[in-house]
Amino acid sequence: MTNRAKAGYVAMLAVCFAVAIAAGWTRLGAQFDADVYDFLFGLHPPRSEKLSSVVVGIDEESLADGGVGALRRLLAEALPAIVASNPKAIVVDVILADRGNPEEDRALAEAFAKAPNLVLATGLRRSGAGWDDPRPEFARSAAAIAHVHSDPDPYDNVLRQIPLEKAFERRRVWALALEAFRLASGAGPVVEDTKGIEVDGIRIPGRRDDARSMRIHYLRPDPPSAPSIPEVPLARVRKSPGGLEELRGKVVFIGITADSAAQDRHMTPYSFGHAMPGVQIHANAYETIARQDFLRPVSNLAVVAACAFLTLAAGWLFWRYSGWRAFGPAIALLGAVHLAPYLAFRAGWVFPYAPPFSTAWLSIVSAATAQYFLVRGRLGQTEAEKERYQRAIHFVAHEMRTPLTAIQGSSELMGRYKLPEEKRGEMARMINAESKRLARLIQTFLDVERLTAGQMALKREPFDLRDVVDVCLDRVRSLAERKKIAVAGEPLEAVIVEGDQELMEYAVYNLLTNAIKYSPTGTAVTISGGMKGAACHLAVRDQGIGMDEQEMKGLFRKFYRTKKAEQSGEKGTGIGLSLVQQIVSHHGGRVEVASTPGAGSCFTIVIPASVPQPGS
Repeated sequence: MTNRAKAGYVAMLAVCFAVAIAAGWTRLGAQFDADVYDFLFGLHPPRSEKLSSVVVGIDEESLADGGVGALRRLLAEALPAIVASNPKAIVVDVILADRGNPEEDRALAEAFAKAPNLVLATGLRRSGAGWDDPRPEFARSAAAIAHVHSDPDPYDNVLRQIPLEKAFERRRVWALALEAFRLASGAGPVVEDTKGIEVDGIRIPGRRDDARSMRIHYLRPDPPSAPSIPEVPLARVRKSPGGLEELRGKVVFIGITADSAAQDRHMTPYSFGHAMPGVQIHANAYETIARQDFLRPVSNLAVVAACAFLTLAAGWLFWRYSGWRAFGPAIALLGAVHLAPYLAFRAGWVFPYAPPFSTAWLSIVSAATAQYFLVRGRLGQTEAEKERYQRAIHFVAHEMRTPLTAIQGSSELMGRYKLPEEKRGEMARMINAESKRLARLIQTFLDVERLTAGQMALKREPFDLRDVVDVCLDRVRSLAERKKIAVAGEPLEAVIVEGDQELMEYAVYNLLTNAIKYSPTGTAVTISGGMKGAACHLAVRDQGIGMDEQEMKGLFRKFYRTKKAEQSGEKGTGIGLSLVQQIVSHHGGRVEVASTPGAGSCFTIVIPASVPQPGS
């Protein structure tokens, strides 16, 4: 894989990571996480044995005697029975801020005065003008005043967490469930820091910068329309002045549960279309604290780190392996991504599902797709090189056939007929010349192949570059004359190069024959050179078909031919310039190309050389 392909692969994975993270934290991703969170509740319901709370519900039957307007009278009549049951704490989830009937208010205040560990409710007014605190005559008897606010999810209005604190104008108020637990456990003031709070030795997660939100680990109602926390109707409590055994030693939450009167009903992960009254929600929050069954959210940094690992793992798998050796672990990785949120939930951690899900799928699919196209590209390149190599072999065989035919024909004539001595001598000389030509052709081809494979050491002998140019010009003159192309060499000064003279002759000869081959009749080919610093620049210029920048990029690739070269009708293998480049690079030099379509090309060999000093 080329450096460019590697950089593209890494860039693709980086884009997958960024897109997946961004998609996971969109509104759609957040809703997806919430749905998975609710689903996990069904797979792993919390423990429900030994509950320490009970709800006294003000249901339709309880409101039958006077309706909502008689609420304070109903509470005053029920509280003595609740107190008689000896509860640990009494929590009233009803805001009593308005002035009511004086007699009913007095009766309720007297009932509150006898209630142990009484928690009364307050809330921020919708107008933002302050707190709706209970009336002073009620507040005097309260051991704590707590807020009743909740935080339904803005996307689907499902209540999954509550703020443990609310603050307004330098006054901070703790949540109803938290104050109920503090009083019931007999603990002192709440101890807090930036990451959580502590009550009676129990550490409760909740960051200060997030209003100390605590996820409620709801108990599952069965059936869904039933209360999840045991519920006793207020009407039944009023009829039992001696108290009820169900309330003994429990934290009693009193609130409206009637469908027609409860304004703070919310959907929960267990709702299934049945909204839960606010008093049940606060009781569930209390049980979450009492059971220490907390659900802690995983930090964003941990999520990003996990997603980065998934991207790197997917990228490495399809970089290193292919087939089932890559797809097998990738499938296992996807399985782990799907299983991880459930395992984390069982351990009390909430791990978002959307970011790792989208990261894993997007990275694996993209990496697998990139591998597919890379393999397809390599296969196509291999097939093309195979075809070009076969063409090269055919061309070499054709080149060898010419001298072989001459040798065979001449030797056959000499053996079959009695020829004059002069003719026999001429044929003998031709056989000798053609056999030497064939040997040179074979040896040059093999030498270059061995040099390319690193199996041949380069000769290190000094030679004059002028001799190379002169030999090559003599060899190409006949070819140039047949095409009526003028070949000229500008005078060169003596330039000494250390290396293999025969291979350098091959390189220069190849550049000259290419220039003649792809030049039209009546044009000129020139070769010139000179020293520039410590290197000799030997340039071969023609007035041929030329090339554009795109064609020049693959010029020195083995078996590569430009479209114009193939359309010219000239035979070629596409290996000549590749061999030239390899020969020059083995001499410590390079080949530079300048070309303009239709105006010709200039190939320049730049090679370390030296000018001999006088007398040396």
